[in-house]
Amino acid sequence: MMYNGKKVFVLGLAKSGWAAAKRLRELGADVVVNDRNEPSEQQKRELEALGIRLVCGGHPLELLDEPFDFVVKNPGIPYTNELVQKALDKHIPVITEVEIAYETSEAPIIGITGSNGKTTTTTLIFHILQEAKRRPLIAGNIGTVACEVAKQATKDDVIVMELSSFQLLGTIRFRPHIAVLLNIFDAHLDYHGTKEAYAEAKGNIFKNQTETDYAVVNADDPIVMQLAEKSRAQKVPFSAKTPLSYGATVKEGAIYFHDERIIDIQDVALRGAHNIENILAAVVATKLAGADNDSICRVLTTFTGVPHRLQFVAEINGRKFYNDSKATNILATQKALSAFHEPVILLAGGLDRGNEFDELLPYLNHVKAVITFGQTAPKIERVAREAGIQQVKRVDNVEQAAFAAYEWSSPGDVILLSPACASWDQYKTFEQRGDMFVHAVHKLK
Repeated sequence: MMYNGKKVFVLGLAKSGWAAAKRLRELGADVVVNDRNEPSEQQKRELEALGIRLVCGGHPLELLDEPFDFVVKNPGIPYTNELVQKALDKHIPVITEVEIAYETSEAPIIGITGSNGKTTTTTLIFHILQEAKRRPLIAGNIGTVACEVAKQATKDDVIVMELSSFQLLGTIRFRPHIAVLLNIFDAHLDYHGTKEAYAEAKGNIFKNQTETDYAVVNADDPIVMQLAEKSRAQKVPFSAKTPLSYGATVKEGAIYFHDERIIDIQDVALRGAHNIENILAAVVATKLAGADNDSICRVLTTFTGVPHRLQFVAEINGRKFYNDSKATNILATQKALSAFHEPVILLAGGLDRGNEFDELLPYLNHVKAVITFGQTAPKIERVAREAGIQQVKRVDNVEQAAFAAYEWSSPGDVILLSPACASWDQYKTFEQRGDMFVHAVHKLK
């Protein structure tokens, strides 16, 4: 009923805008869609058949001279956009499609956000709840448009929703029953302007929660704890550094929830100290959602990672291959290297953004060889040689890097694709780069 008879302006006809426009029309709204680019003829015909008006080829400001009740903005469009600014000046609410998902969903929502680890944590929560027969649906920034998922959800389901700061900034009444905030690092400052504004956008995940809801918070992150103070929800912490009597923690070589031992760390399949935080957050969220310990353990002993995020690919003749193509910056590669104690052959390189790679030096102690590719190859080779690494080789692409690494490797080695760079000098996306690596590993098999 909230959207029935309302006049709604949808700005941006990407995946979320397309889904929002159709859903709003189904809910009885009068919808106008505006996009700078021309959609396909098929899309035009579909919109016309639904009675949705399309204006494309630019963003004429006079569109907002009409009396709109809402603007639904593509999350990637900045608030500096002239149409967005005009809507705000006219006091027209500007939302993202996750607000529509919340307003139209019968299912409770588990919302997950943070600078790092969102996708891994969201996927873990989904798989654990699926194993526990809790009827989860996965949605949001992970790739499935939330308002489409909400349309199918019933009160017996639970929506597990990955949320970006862009999406959360466009919420008004959005209220997850369980809200997970993993961490806050410097990110998207070109969009938000300041770290404080970025953190505040992340903190929107808590703003409408009540005493009947839960806020799952990282006790090791002071910014997270500061944001959580504004939440009225029941706060359940997790910590990978400090033993806790309440919440999820690591002690005696095991993961605990409250005082209950869940699983030994050595039995967890997912590698990396940073993933322990993701696991702890997932344990809290799924226990609060009714998962049993057996289901949690079955997933944690078998789940080896989200594609392209320190993903275990295969073991060939004693060599273990890991795909961390999502490591598009130095910090991510530092974390990947810290996940292993075995000898590592590192595959790295990519788009040159003008930075050097000296920050990798303290993390190269157990790296026996480095294979480079892409624009930054000379810079990474310099750092490798400064670290005393004798085996350094440059190749043309990731497939050649995988083959060269295998030739130089011995049983017991880890072959790690963790580029420390964006992919755009050679590949359209980090996924395409990672897929090439995985394909090369399967060729080696």
